[in-house]
Amino acid sequence: MVESRAFSAPGKALLVGGYLVLEPKYVSYVVALSSRMHAIVTVDPTCNSNNDGFEVTVQSSQFNDEKWVYLIDGSNNYASQELYGSQNKFIEKVLFNVLNLCSPDISKTPDLAVEIFSDAAYHSQVGSIVKQNKFKEFCFHKKGIADVPKTGLGSSAGLVTVLTASLLSFFQPSFNAQSTQGLNLVHKIAQVAHCQAQGKVGSGFDVAAATFGSALYQRFEPALINDLPAADDPNYQLALKNLVNKVEWGYRAEPVSLPKGLRIVMGDVNSGSETTKLVAKVNTWYKENLPRSLDIYKTIDTYNRAFIEGISDLELLSQKNLEEYTTLLKALNSRNAPDSFPAINKVRDAVEGIRRNFRIITEESGADIEPYVQTKLLDNSLKLDGVLTGMVPGAGGYDAIALVTTESSELPIQTKNNPNFASVTWLNLHQESMGILEENPSHYIDLV
Repeated sequence: MVESRAFSAPGKALLVGGYLVLEPKYVSYVVALSSRMHAIVTVDPTCNSNNDGFEVTVQSSQFNDEKWVYLIDGSNNYASQELYGSQNKFIEKVLFNVLNLCSPDISKTPDLAVEIFSDAAYHSQVGSIVKQNKFKEFCFHKKGIADVPKTGLGSSAGLVTVLTASLLSFFQPSFNAQSTQGLNLVHKIAQVAHCQAQGKVGSGFDVAAATFGSALYQRFEPALINDLPAADDPNYQLALKNLVNKVEWGYRAEPVSLPKGLRIVMGDVNSGSETTKLVAKVNTWYKENLPRSLDIYKTIDTYNRAFIEGISDLELLSQKNLEEYTTLLKALNSRNAPDSFPAINKVRDAVEGIRRNFRIITEESGADIEPYVQTKLLDNSLKLDGVLTGMVPGAGGYDAIALVTTESSELPIQTKNNPNFASVTWLNLHQESMGILEENPSHYIDLV
């Protein structure tokens, strides 16, 4: 028996496709980010299970030593009971669905311990202390995870994804996180668990990025998850296994990567937005303004696809004419991108079109997708050396801005002591092409 396995999954930034990503017909561009969630599963040597069930302990020493201890006795579709009154719906739904899929023999299953970590960029680092070894570095907090402000990189999706992978690796020892079969298995279970924990079927782009990495993404039909029986229904287990193992979901998660010489820079504005409230306002606006709202969505979709084509054009140029592409990057670094570089103009015009239409929706719906303070911040960012374009990622709001820049641009240096950027913290991140990775469990011990 393998005593311990570890996995990590990246954060995300939805560059284009916000709100439209909720409809399967629209394509989105999501970038996976190097800030990762981690989970290490270990056979717990401190406890002995018995024929009445086994325990799963999920702990986060990083966040005030928070701990959730679940007893699984096999009754009621493997429903778990948290022994000390703590609640975490994301953990509970992952446990529930992994156990229903794998259907372990309760009498032969040992107690398990899962340690979870998150890289620094997921949360505010205020008041934290750094602990590290020669492999890993994490910020430790005196507060619980729910009380530390998030930066909007998709921490719940990352948690669900790595927890799914780690538990599957125990119950299915042949599990391979780099195989197509393994990735698809994690993706489906994580999507089900994440939707159930949130109480609604979201677009799923955050779980897809955590699983597959940077991708062109088109969602699955919500009915796939909505049509599952209730958790206590005797047919739940069979329905879940059929959904995961047999049913084709029809989603698209095609790998993408920014052209070499370009990178994503995230700027945390140390605020926050409630995505569910934004989505509710936009959905109300959309329904009340048909067919005009549909026309606006179609216009945004046209610009979204133009952005994707523009990035593809830049990638093609970098491969076919490196000299011209190098000249293009130098032009960006000097804030001089003349009309002789149509790919630059294509990307910039596409993003400006997207932003312009979302400002219309902002004004009419009352949802702060691109509020004025973010408009001003982005417009000032576009004046910096090396910036190709920028947007408020995902559902928008006050969480962060995302910029596509050259790799040589030094935004912290350019913006130091500039009052226009006083509210911005530039996060130390880069694009990730890979989603789930299996890690070395020994790399998480002896953090000091």
